[in-house]
Formats: sequence, structure tokens, C-alpha cells
Amino acid sequence: MIDSPLVSVAELAALNKTDDVLIVDCRFELSDPGKGARDHREAHIPGAVYANLDHDLSDLSRKGLGRHPLPDDARLSAVLSRWGWQPGRRVIAYDDAGGALAAARLWWLLRLIGEADVQVLDGGWAAWRAASLPIESGEGIHRASCVSVGIDVDAVVSVEELQAALAQGGVLLLDARGGPRFRGEVEPLDRVGGHIPGAINRPFADNLKVDGHFKSVATLRAEYGALLGVRAPSQVVHSCGSGVTACHNLLAMEAAGLSGSRVFAPSWSGWLEDPVRPVATGTA
Repeated sequence: MIDSPLVSVAELAALNKTDDVLIVDCRFELSDPGKGARDHREAHIPGAVYANLDHDLSDLSRKGLGRHPLPDDARLSAVLSRWGWQPGRRVIAYDDAGGALAAARLWWLLRLIGEADVQVLDGGWAAWRAASLPIESGEGIHRASCVSVGIDVDAVVSVEELQAALAQGGVLLLDARGGPRFRGEVEPLDRVGGHIPGAINRPFADNLKVDGHFKSVATLRAEYGALLGVRAPSQVVHSCGSGVTACHNLLAMEAAGLSGSRVFAPSWSGWLEDPVRPVATGTA
């Protein structure tokens, strides 16, 4: 059993070929959805499979659930089977955005099906390359499996649950988007800028040091502790634009030993699906 949701480049490099580990390349570019797959074919960590945020870690055919709706059980089962995953097989995900696009999303999805042996590579692709470790190119050949998984829907916050909790003051809603989007000054992706009333801004980038690695456990614990105050981690809900970078804040809290927070998967884009829902701008 792993003791941290993060794994270092040195730890991953030390794993030998007899270790049954599934490495997943989750690189993705919102402005160019095909770039991650092209980059993977050009170079990736040896043995890694590729996960596309739009098609493997989301189901864009599901309407009313934001820009990156969660895949259902059948779709996620098919993806994991294609990769050759089996229950209990350790998974290490990486990307080139500090874990935000979209390694933390895969980490969270696997947690939703009850898997504990899943980690995100601290520093991601950049740290692997900086260490001058081996790479390979091409698609690779992977042995398929046949698995059937079920997502714990109770671990995902719905619109109705969030609205009720906000009305009762029983939740701390943390928004992982950058400050200008949160305040409504710019909005490059969704129809309206701003944030869900009552939310507090915690940009996911604040989880990282300048070199792209996560801050220390002590630093993350202090920073999130200051936001939580007297609240328990279980009273925290994470949001962002579409339920992707919100997972980064959840990951950071788990790395800091603050377990039990959840994600509002539709996030801002899902909140806006109903024009009646209120919109706030400016600082929280």
C-alpha cells in the first residue's frame, strides 16, 4: 500500500520491469486537444499508455454536466481494459502541467472506483526529462484486459447537494481556477466569467513550487489549514472550470494529510448550464 499520492522521479526510475505498474501519460492541451497524443507518440516514459482527457477521462456525449462530464461505468471500464489494467495494479500518472492536465483527474477517477494504489508523478514529464532518464516513442503494444468497474457516485458532489450545503453554510467551496477567471475579469472557455457565490479562490498553481514540483507536505498543510480554519477536510468541496484542475487541489490536500474533501465535477461550466443559477464576480 502506498503512503503518498505523489511519487518522485527517482522512485519511478527505481522500479524494475518486474514491478507490475501501469504508467499513464495524461498530457493534454485545452487549446489543441490532439497535441498530447502527438507528444506521446514522439516521446514518453517507457511503457506508458496514453490517456486523452476528452475521450478517456471524460464523456463529452453527456449533456448538462459541464465541459468534461465524468465517464460512466461502462466507458471507464472499456478504457481501463484497453490499457490492460487489473484491480490492484499500481498506477502512476503524469503530465506536463504539474499534474493538473490531466494526471490528477485520472488519479481521482481511480480513487472513485476504490483503487488506492494510484499516484501522480511529482514534477511530471519535465522532471523525468531533466533527470535524463530513458524515453521511447511510438504507440507501444499493450496487453488488453477485461474489467468492470463502478464509480462511487456518492463521492462526487452534485449541483443539488452543493446548493443545499452552500445555503446551510456547511461547505467550504475552493475554486482552482486562476484569479482573473475567478473574479470574472476574463473568461476564455465558458460563456460567463465569475464564480459560484460563496466560493474561495485557491488556484491550483499555488500547490506548486517554481520548478513544477509540489510544495512540501508541511507547506501545503499550513496553507490549506489556514483556508479551512475550524472546518474538517470533509467539509471542503473543490471546483474549477470543468472538474479537472479541481482534482489538483484535492490531490494537494491528500498529499498534506488532509483527507476527505470532494469534487464538484460539473464545476463552473456545469453551474452555468442553468441560467437561473447566480453568478458572483470580484473577490470572495
